[in-house]
Amino acid sequence: MDDISQIVPVDVDAQLDVLARRYKRASGGAVDLLNIIGGRAEGLLDRLPNAAQSGLQEATRRALEQAMKVAHSSRDVVPDQKGWLNTVVGTAMGAAGGVGGLPTALAELPVTTTLLLRIIQGVAVEHGFDPSSESVQFDCIEVFAAAGPLAEDDGADLGFLSARVTLTGPALQGIITRVAPRLATVLGQKLAAQTVPVLGAVAGAATNYAYTTYYQEMAYVHFGLRKLSIDADVSIEELVARLRVRMASRDLR
Repeated sequence: MDDISQIVPVDVDAQLDVLARRYKRASGGAVDLLNIIGGRAEGLLDRLPNAAQSGLQEATRRALEQAMKVAHSSRDVVPDQKGWLNTVVGTAMGAAGGVGGLPTALAELPVTTTLLLRIIQGVAVEHGFDPSSESVQFDCIEVFAAAGPLAEDDGADLGFLSARVTLTGPALQGIITRVAPRLATVLGQKLAAQTVPVLGAVAGAATNYAYTTYYQEMAYVHFGLRKLSIDADVSIEELVARLRVRMASRDLR
């Protein structure tokens, strides 16, 4: 008997609608809570000491490189978890990191980065991709290039699905170097919110909830588009263009 999955066409429009809704709700109410606690996004970074601001980009680059190693090696020890559990763990880590203000928040930063990368890798596996493949490692870092949850891009920024480059070791380091400045801004906002007096633990929990939820959804969009491109034999460029149209639609629910 013929496998019916071989003859049923892929409903590209329906899948794009699902991905567009994921993108829309990525930030959600958690960011509203974060802004109430930590203030407006554009003002958060000013709260960090100059030394922390100046060293944030290099610290983020090192955190990404270390996270790649730890996240991959941990797959043999700790299996991928359900999305809700990832959010719970991330939220708890943020609360712990916010208790002691900036020092504990800085110590928690590489751990959170590793958790986020493991979550992204787990979504890649869920879509049938091999996280040990260099091309998939490249994709996982690219997800971090999406605007953070405090950015109101409303789908305008789909740059994390950029044109592919030659996938070599130096290329992977190159993408880390390119992504690090943007991620440094994103994580700097998170750190600044965690330094809120008295409410540090609450702010830490809120920021990690927002970031864990956001990057998990962005991973679903990223790898969902990659898989859809393969299954439907439609170029990524065309799918991204069609997704942009949906993101601009006020009818999207």
